[in-house]
Amino acid sequence: MVDDLDRRLIALLRADSRTPAAALAKALKVSRGTVQNRIERLTQRGVIQGFTIRTRPEMEANRVRAIMCVAIEGERARAVTNALRGFPEVDKIHSTNGRWDLVVELDVETLAGFSQALDRIREIEGIASTETSILLATQKA
Repeated sequence: MVDDLDRRLIALLRADSRTPAAALAKALKVSRGTVQNRIERLTQRGVIQGFTIRTRPEMEANRVRAIMCVAIEGERARAVTNALRGFPEVDKIHSTNGRWDLVVELDVETLAGFSQALDRIREIEGIASTETSILLATQKA
C-alpha cells in the first residue's frame, strides 16, 4: 500500500526526479535513509517504474494525453487528491467549481496504459463519477 509519505515523495520526484535524497528528506521532514528506503521499496514493488525527463510538448506527439473530470462523494476531496498524487500517469490535479470537483490531466505512453490508469483511478474510494476526454491536438493562442 502507498501511504501519504510515499505519495508526497512521488510528487516531489515527479517534479524533479534528480532531486538528491538529502533535499527530498529535508522537504519531507524525514531522514535521508527513510527516503532512500522508500524509493527502493516503491521501485521494487513497481509503484515507481522508472525515472524520466520532461520534454517540450511537440517532442511527445505520440503520448496519450487526456483530461479527466472527477465528481467526489461527500467530504472526500483531500483523500481523493492524495490518492491521485500517487499515480505516475497523473500530471496535474486542478480543483474546480461546477459539476466536477477536480480536473485531472493524464499523460500516458500507450492506450493500454491509459486504459489501465483509468481503471485504477476509478477504484479510488470517494470517487462518485468521472468523465474523460483524450486530447487530440493542442492549439496555440
